[in-house]
Amino acid sequence: MRSAIPTQSSTGGHAMNRPNPFERALIALAAQRIAGHVRQTPLLDCVINGIKCQFKLEFLQVSGTFKARGAFNSLLSSSSEQQRGVVAASGGNHGIAVAYAAKALGLSAHIFVPQTATQAKRDRLQALAATVHPIGEQYAHALLASEQFAQRHQMQVVHAYDQIETVAGQGTVAAEWESQWQQNRPDTVLIAVGGGGLIGGIAAWFDNRVKVVAVEPLSCPSLHQALQAGEPVDVAVGGIAVASLGAKRIGTLMFPIAQRAVASAVLVSDDAIRAAQQYLWR
Repeated sequence: MRSAIPTQSSTGGHAMNRPNPFERALIALAAQRIAGHVRQTPLLDCVINGIKCQFKLEFLQVSGTFKARGAFNSLLSSSSEQQRGVVAASGGNHGIAVAYAAKALGLSAHIFVPQTATQAKRDRLQALAATVHPIGEQYAHALLASEQFAQRHQMQVVHAYDQIETVAGQGTVAAEWESQWQQNRPDTVLIAVGGGGLIGGIAAWFDNRVKVVAVEPLSCPSLHQALQAGEPVDVAVGGIAVASLGAKRIGTLMFPIAQRAVASAVLVSDDAIRAAQQYLWR
């Protein structure tokens, strides 16, 4: 079972015999920690252009995305600072997840968003009782401001992708997914990439037992460029990526996982992304 997408591609350098630097046990522990706070989301089997495909419907997750998994895992991990409040930088979905988790756990949340974040996402954050700080034109600007604010006020930072608790939480998608497969085991898993938290956790869990392929916008090829360079590098961010997938550098925590357990990073145009959205909604 696989999904075919017309793309340009770049193959990552593998070292399949190296030990896994990100233990699957961290993901199993995260799954136990967040149980009761997040939903088990369903699978949808279908055929697209004659190809058997399977979708993990994380848009039915609490807060609307998989990001709730990493948010709850981070906030449920011990931290003396979180009682003063939690801080996150986000194009929208991570911030919404952190705000949702903070409200559920009785904590205050400060969410830093780029000026390009949609009004709908800002309204959602405010509805979740978060304090919204619009800063700069890109995610990187909001991230820097959030880190400075957290240091100044001694608050806990919940990083959108480059943090152990976040990656482990997102990896629970794969652990849960695998438990649901039964006879319908995919041979290839396609994962959208921004900063790399989701694909880092998923690739760490599967650890080459399933082919994992990264899918990125041409306008923000952070993992693609890092795999070509052999290390995380800065990339220009533009197009559709500015609104949410706008990480200019792939996470350093997930990069060695990608080198070992991500088969390739493929690039798709903004037009192709919009066409896929329309196709799926139809």
